[in-house]
Amino acid sequence: MTTLAARALLAVVFWPSLFFFWFLGPFVFFLLSTTSSEVCARLETRVQFLAAANGAIPMLALQNLIYAVPIVCLVLWGRLAPDPARARHIVTCIKLFASAAVVGALWEYGSSLVCDGYGQPFFSTAWQMTSYLPIVSLAVNVPLYVLAFSLGRAFSTREDVAEDEASPPA
Repeated sequence: MTTLAARALLAVVFWPSLFFFWFLGPFVFFLLSTTSSEVCARLETRVQFLAAANGAIPMLALQNLIYAVPIVCLVLWGRLAPDPARARHIVTCIKLFASAAVVGALWEYGSSLVCDGYGQPFFSTAWQMTSYLPIVSLAVNVPLYVLAFSLGRAFSTREDVAEDEASPPA
């Protein structure tokens, strides 16, 4: 019975965190972590742009810690109900999450450096290329979301309900 309660508690944490952190969070954190256009107009030197971009690093670290909550839930579910096939999928989720975190951090940091075009003369064109990272991020996040959602559904569904759905009606 304690395993069922632990799985239910993880479901209560997993589903809201998946929705609020993964689906709504990127918009909120992007707005908070990048330098606003009002600040950009006042930045005149390379040092000022670097200071503004480096000021976003703590927010990026916090963002990735918060985004890890659904992954932690999947890992804990995997410990409560071990299954080799699901364990491989969880490892894939972790790899995709790490890739998405790196791509997202580079995109947001690069956006802070470029700062809506005002900082372009100060930095190399490599930082301007970060404007293409949302495409890479989408290519990584779509399979991550689908895999995490399907694993969450599999873990949060009771076994007796799953067995009833699998067997055809008599």
